[in-house]
Amino acid sequence: MATPAQWLAGARPRTLPAAVVPVAVGTGVAVQADGWVWWRALLALFVALALQVGVNYANDYSDGVKGTDTDRVGPMRLVGSGVATGPQVLRAALGSFLAAAVAGLVLVIVTRAWWLLAVGALSILAAWFYTGGSRPYGYRALGELSVFVFFGLVAVAGTTYVQVEGLPWLAVAAAVPVGLLACALLIVNNLRDIATDTPAGKRTLAVLLGDPRTRALYIACLLLPFGVVLALTPIAPFTALTLLSGFLAIAPIKSIREGATGPALIATLQQTARLQLAFGALFTLGLALS
Repeated sequence: MATPAQWLAGARPRTLPAAVVPVAVGTGVAVQADGWVWWRALLALFVALALQVGVNYANDYSDGVKGTDTDRVGPMRLVGSGVATGPQVLRAALGSFLAAAVAGLVLVIVTRAWWLLAVGALSILAAWFYTGGSRPYGYRALGELSVFVFFGLVAVAGTTYVQVEGLPWLAVAAAVPVGLLACALLIVNNLRDIATDTPAGKRTLAVLLGDPRTRALYIACLLLPFGVVLALTPIAPFTALTLLSGFLAIAPIKSIREGATGPALIATLQQTARLQLAFGALFTLGLALS
């Protein structure tokens, strides 16, 4: 039986910045638009965190029952390691999705934007079918596109919308660098797993592109967000503060360029998460001040 510490590890807390940052940035846009509503922002954060934990447990379950996750370099998996059964992890995933749905329903009711129900349903379905079902799209090189859409566009724009009850164009623009950094997290994770994903039949984008091109894509996803920020400074000048986080991109880019593999890429993943958090915090502050 898994211990509480193992359940926490299975939730993969190091991936949670991917849920926190878009909500923070979307709230920054809401502040800039004089529409910040603190409790709606907190509910949006709860939804994002619950979805992130849910997708982590769902991936653990799906990969574990398929037997494609028994030999990993990265964080421990509950089912693959045998510390929890498939049904136990499935219940944890479904419970997380249910919690996200309930909190999301509250936001739908207060905004009366009933079309958000469809967005929420699509988010849960995307989380499940990333590795679930007979034809998971995460194994068909669509993982990065899904991350960009749901952890970038949907999360940032959705957070802004439930607060200001409108969609400023700045919310969509601000979602682009957030989505790219979220993609960078997935890319470095999949780069690390090329050696095990290939024989397991996981055709991730990294497997299809190969090692050198995946590294180039990762570097692009780390650098392009700063270009977007520069483009936004004439309209939102304080977003230039985000450039201060650029020094945190040096170490992960260096490790990728020098050919880090296997366990060394776990450190690169952690460095990427730190960059994402710093970028998100400064971007949020810059948007709010502007």
